Amino acid sequence: MKEICPVEKTLDIIGGKWTILILRDLFSGTKRFGELRKSLEGISPKTLSERLRYLEKEGIVQKKIYAEVPPKVEYSLTERGETLRSIIVTLKRWGEKCHEA
Repeated sequence: MKEICPVEKTLDIIGGKWTILILRDLFSGTKRFGELRKSLEGISPKTLSERLRYLEKEGIVQKKIYAEVPPKVEYSLTERGETLRSIIVTLKRWGEKCHEA
């Protein structure tokens, strides 16, 4: 059985086009689907739903559904998701330095 490279596994989880931006938005707190969609200009509802479902399956995001009409759904990071903060902050700092050059 082939051993999976840890870097490859990390990129499998956060490497999608929209994933890091979804995480960036959730680092500032719990968001509703519509809030995420507005902040991610150009993402389709289908793609956002798929990415959120995948992140939920991976234990990065949790979904809370409120029993009301219309249904209210909120997304937030799990403890595991919070551990990605340092990676995203490092990417942000690198991008800022790269932009200055």
